[in-house]
Amino acid sequence: MLRILLADDHDVVRKGLRVMLDAHAGWEVCGEASNGREAVKLALELKPQIAVLDLEMPELNGLEATRQIKKEVASVEVLIYTMFETERLIRDVIAAGARAYILKSDAGQRLIEAVEALEHHKPFFTTKASETLLDSFLKSPQKAPGDSVITDREREIVQLLAEGRVNKEIASMLGISVKTVETHRAAIMRKLEINSIVELVHYAIRNNLVKP
Repeated sequence: MLRILLADDHDVVRKGLRVMLDAHAGWEVCGEASNGREAVKLALELKPQIAVLDLEMPELNGLEATRQIKKEVASVEVLIYTMFETERLIRDVIAAGARAYILKSDAGQRLIEAVEALEHHKPFFTTKASETLLDSFLKSPQKAPGDSVITDREREIVQLLAEGRVNKEIASMLGISVKTVETHRAAIMRKLEINSIVELVHYAIRNNLVKP
């Protein structure tokens, strides 16, 4: 039996995906998460073979959730689905460790195909994503300014700050001290050369850490 973890902050979408996946012979959805942090927790507990993650989730987005899941349970194959399809995002999805990427608009048609590919440890990308990757490879572009400037933990904190969380709340969620959050926050502002929470929110939106 292929065990699949689903993560999406919209109940209706998540339930719809579950119906599609459970209807496939030999597959079962072993767990559901409504945010990225919960998805990581369930992945560690349930050890699914495949995790289907929405890109835009509260507390921890799909990319950061993928990084943490792959770090802790490397055998899990990850599928990211999203409304967006840009070269930068496709690069980020692959760098995070996901091996499948589909658009929400194509989910009804492509979801089963993508999971079938991952079941056999094969990648699955939309035609446009594949073309984008090929073009990118052929052009061999340099990294964009600011790429990978901040650490994984700092990206987590950027998302939480952009969602309106205060330092004390972030410290509690991440299991670190308020002083450590303040240190990370100062480092983030310095590295990104920004001076206000408004600029930080704009950065988070541009980098798909939070919804616009």
